[in-house]
Order: sequence, then C-alpha cells, then structure tokens
Amino acid sequence: MAKERIVVGMSGGVDSAVAALLLKEQGYEVIGLFMKNWEDDDDDEYCSSRQDFLDAASVADVLGIEIEHVNFAADYKDRVFAEFLREYQAGRTPNPDVLCNAEIKFKAFLDHAFALGADRIATGHYARVRERASRVELLKGLDHTKDQSYFLHRLNQAQLGKTLFPVGELKKTEVRRIAAEIGLPNAKKKDSTGICFIGERPFREFLARYLANAPGPIKDDRGRVIGEHVGLSFYTLGQRKGIGIGGLKEVGRKGGSDHDPWFVARKDMAANTLYVVQGHEHPWLQSMTLAADDASWVAGHAPDAAPLAAKTRYRQADAACRFGAAPDGAFELRFEQAQWAVTPGQSAVVYDGEVCLGGGVIASAE
Repeated sequence: MAKERIVVGMSGGVDSAVAALLLKEQGYEVIGLFMKNWEDDDDDEYCSSRQDFLDAASVADVLGIEIEHVNFAADYKDRVFAEFLREYQAGRTPNPDVLCNAEIKFKAFLDHAFALGADRIATGHYARVRERASRVELLKGLDHTKDQSYFLHRLNQAQLGKTLFPVGELKKTEVRRIAAEIGLPNAKKKDSTGICFIGERPFREFLARYLANAPGPIKDDRGRVIGEHVGLSFYTLGQRKGIGIGGLKEVGRKGGSDHDPWFVARKDMAANTLYVVQGHEHPWLQSMTLAADDASWVAGHAPDAAPLAAKTRYRQADAACRFGAAPDGAFELRFEQAQWAVTPGQSAVVYDGEVCLGGGVIASAE
C-alpha cells in the first residue's frame, strides 16, 4: 500500500522544519514546498526570502526529502496586498496574516499541493484539528504562548479536513529541542516577526511608498489642536509611539498627570482629524461592544448565542462575551469587561474554550 503523501509548507523556520521531521518519522511520504509571496524588493536588506529558502533547502537535505520552490507573489499581490492597501486607505488597520492564510497558504498552496499528488498538507502553525461528530474543529495549540488559531480562524471544513499541524501538540521549547537533537541547521533561528512582506523595516516608511500623505490636525479629547499628523492611514488605534507630539504636557487638568503618555484614540476620516488622549485607561480607549462583518465560521454557520470568549487582537487573553448574530455575515460581541483599543480592520475571533469557532473583521466599537 502506497504511503500517504503530505506536502509541508516549509518557510525556512524551525516550526515547519520540525513539522516535516515529525511527519517523516510517522511514515508519511513528505515533500517540502517553499512559498515565495513577495518579490518587489528581493535584494532589500529587510527581505529574507532568499535566505529563508536556503534554510528550508538545508533542512530538506538533512531530512532527505524533496523541496519545491513556488512563486505565489502575483496571487499574494492580488488577493492579500491589494486588500491590505484598501483597508489602510479607508482608515482601518487590517491583519494581512489572516488573509494570507485564507487566500494563499490554504488555497493557492493547497491547490498546488494537490497538483503534486498530495493527500493532505501540513504547516508549522501552533494549532490543532479534531474530528468530532463528522465535523472538523480547530483547536488552540497546546503552547498557549504560541497559539496561532487566531490567524487560522477563516479556514473552513474542507481546508481543515486536509490539513495537519504536527507541532500543535508541542511546546516551542520542545520543538527547538527536537530540532537541535537531530542537528537541523535552523534549530536556533529566531522567529520571524511582523508582516511577511514588510519584515523588520520601518512600517510607515514602507506604507508611504503606496499611500499618499494627507496631513491634518491632531486634536485632544477637548477638541484643541495640539499637532499635525502625516496622514490618517499611518496611525492605528492604541498607538503610542511615533505620533509626533512627544514631550507635550497636559496643563491645568485636575487629577490628571502631566506626564501620562498620549495614545491614538479616534480617526475622523471625513474631517481628516486624528484624536489622541492621555493615559492608557482613558474612556475613549475602552469598548464594551463591537460590531463585526465579513464573518467566517469553521463549522459553516454562526455559533449559538451562548456565553463565549473572544480576542480582538492576537496578543490578548480571551475575554468573556455574549455573541449575537446579525444578517449578512455580521455579528455583535458584548463583553463583560471593557476591551482596550478595539481597532476596526482587525479580527474579532470567537472561542468556546479550546475551540476556535471563527470570527470576522471589526467594523466599529462602542
């Protein structure tokens, strides 16, 4: 009987390398596939795709598996980057990693893998899948400090049913130990951070290549002009650094601190005005409810309106909430405790304990 063929998305990082290793040890026929998703500045100091491929190829050599290099840059630009720019132009803050998973890694990559005769695909994400009552559930990774179910919440039954997450059952420390033990060349490679096509480069500098500057006033919560912004697209709610009003002190406010930091709190697109407030706990930064649209549910339908939990940003603890479905793929979340800097364009992802149910794009918050 022929071995089951698994095509593993290999990024050059240690997680996908160990995923491939574990699958090979389990007796599968493993083929590596390196995805190139960005090529505008391939020679740039911030773009590491060439080195990442060399690392992935070195791992494949150690494991004794084939690896293919495939270019999805055109798909990425059409399906992910164009939407990324549209959202920023609208004053929202998108999450391209969520869109990349839904449109590239689990669509374009999945299709390509099946063309190679794959039975299933695998990635190095920290998440798990579980079959229950003829459906597939998406679960958090066991290492909750590395759990990536937030970025995978738009995957559907067909995609999850064909996907393995071999490192989802492991802690990151164990993944690195396994890699070092077998002598994988990237065992100590640091984790990539930031958005894949931006890398470690200054974000505003990158965005300025594609979006026009439209300066306007910065106002405080009393409507006083206290500075000038460089364009609303270049700021996000909750932002503290890079606002351009450093050193400004609040004068004459009883009970307030002259030295509390300033945070971006609101963007008035019609008036081209940026509003900032002093203090992390300012009421303008707190929201009890949010409305989201463009919902995608793992089970194929919205959850029941039972007590659930949700995240409004990746690095956040689950927050207890009540769920309410609305027409046309929209929903509302009512939180038990106020959530900080809920940001339109980001993902609101809903959980029932360990199970990621899906989510949508935040449209507004109150």
